[in-house]
Amino acid sequence: MRITPSILNADFARLGEEIARVPSADALHIDVMDNHFVPNLTFGLPVVERLRAATTAMLDIHLMIEHPDTWAPAYAEAGAESVTFHLEAAAAPVRLARELRARGARAGVALNPATPVAAIADIVGEIDLILIMSVEPGFGGQSFLDLVLPKVAAARRLIGGADIWLQMDGGIAEATIERCVDAGADTFVAGSAVYHADDPDAMVRRLRALAEARAR
Repeated sequence: MRITPSILNADFARLGEEIARVPSADALHIDVMDNHFVPNLTFGLPVVERLRAATTAMLDIHLMIEHPDTWAPAYAEAGAESVTFHLEAAAAPVRLARELRARGARAGVALNPATPVAAIADIVGEIDLILIMSVEPGFGGQSFLDLVLPKVAAARRLIGGADIWLQMDGGIAEATIERCVDAGADTFVAGSAVYHADDPDAMVRRLRALAEARAR
């Protein structure tokens, strides 16, 4: 069970301090948005490069951008250990996944709530992570969509015994994480639940404990 706090909900003016507040995190989830694929604009490659220089934590990049085939490899070259692109935006997802792996990053594919898991059935052997969005992508703090849970279960069946992380992003909190574990997820992006807590690192540990207890 992995907890990957999203810095989308951190204080952008103090990012170095904010990432230091979650030392128990399994990775830092970084949402890159271009105001085209989603209606929001956040970080880009220069910020990720500076974060790489500031921390040894695993960087889990989530590209909510158009033309990821062009831009995603640069994030792997910048030192990100995991780079996820949206299937809905990629022109050649197999080629892109192979490029990311060749640059030393885990290759992830994200699916919006309305995109079926069947869309990646033929390429699952090319990827290391499946990200199921449990909100519509673009903004933090949205309410969890229970309707995606059957899709998470379908993704778990598709993965079988392969070493592929099954991540969920959107509305992950104490009240929802157990349902996600029941559906088969093992990696969780938590933004507002972590960074709006009085003690963000304690919340990371609390969410992991809930997930691990449920998985037993």
